Amino acid sequence: MTTTLPLKTPAIDNTHLSPLSKLDIPSRLLLGPGPSNADPTVLAAMDRQPIGHLDSAYLSLMDEVQELLRYAWQTDNRLTLPVSGTGSAAMEATIANAIEPGDKILIGLNGYFGHRLVDMASRYGADISTISRSWGEVFTLAELRSAMETHRPQVLALVHAETSTGARQPLEGVGDLCREFDCLLLLDTVTSLGGVPVFLDKWGVDLAYSCSQKGLSCPPGSSPFTMSDRALDKLNNRQSKVANWYLDMSLLSKYWGQSRTYHHTAPVNMTYAIREALRLLAEEGLAARWARHQETAEYLWDGLEDMGLSCHVERDYRLPTLTTVRVPANVNAKAVTTKLIEDHNLELGGGLGDLAGQVWRVGLMGYNAQKENVDTFLSALKQVLAQV
Repeated sequence: MTTTLPLKTPAIDNTHLSPLSKLDIPSRLLLGPGPSNADPTVLAAMDRQPIGHLDSAYLSLMDEVQELLRYAWQTDNRLTLPVSGTGSAAMEATIANAIEPGDKILIGLNGYFGHRLVDMASRYGADISTISRSWGEVFTLAELRSAMETHRPQVLALVHAETSTGARQPLEGVGDLCREFDCLLLLDTVTSLGGVPVFLDKWGVDLAYSCSQKGLSCPPGSSPFTMSDRALDKLNNRQSKVANWYLDMSLLSKYWGQSRTYHHTAPVNMTYAIREALRLLAEEGLAARWARHQETAEYLWDGLEDMGLSCHVERDYRLPTLTTVRVPANVNAKAVTTKLIEDHNLELGGGLGDLAGQVWRVGLMGYNAQKENVDTFLSALKQVLAQV
């Protein structure tokens, strides 16, 4: 007869834990590079019980999100979906699916996020070439042509809206150039989708990614991704598997496509949120949404000029969603952002990389692109600059 001894449960010591109160998060006006404040309608949609990620009601939501994303990006791409993750996950998804070891990629470097693309591409074994401009400048079509002739890449990667500089890269003619060189065009639209005119099909863009927490006024965690038929052809003819299982579109397309094959547990509540964010965008209309962002940005630029402050980017190439403001001489940039949070409950972004300490980044995106927010910001900034 076998005697089963009772299991001894080890003592659990929780004496080192401090007493915790209920979650209490300050409500701030987020006028930095992101996240922006989420629309209350989006938050209300998110605050519902989850359902199964293979529930028929959820599958219908998935279809709606895909169709709304196609509208937002002005594309007919079949493979258009939100990646379960932040914008950097969608960014990596474009690289992971478009690049095999040894593939040639040409990356535009005129800000922080071009360098991130280089880092990601290097991890997938790409043969990387770069074309560079000073932070805050953009590439001309002639410069891109010259680089294409020199490097003959299979993928050209550009940042449409450089979050670190506030510069908008013109895309006219770039898609035609890529087709001339039999090259895929990969585009970062993280700070442009939902706030800046974007025409993926008209521009001939083959891969694009974005995020939920900027122009869409949704919490971070569900990030738009799309591939053209040209990019899908490259994916389907790979000699090796996509190195990143989680972001492999040959697998994800089966879940987001007709077969609905399980891949991973989707962030159901984030799907609720991005669906409502995209519905609000469609309800307002793209043209009206873009015009609101432009008008609000110009109102900010005029107000900054009245204060004697200057913008870093030439006006013709400024993003309406994000403005880089030059820090005046003898002013500590970090001291200003800290005081804005402490005294005015207002978040402002500092400079990144080459622009660290030299600029502030002012985001007016989605729900926050309102003139009253500009008034609040300028009033607070005047007070803080008089104190530091």
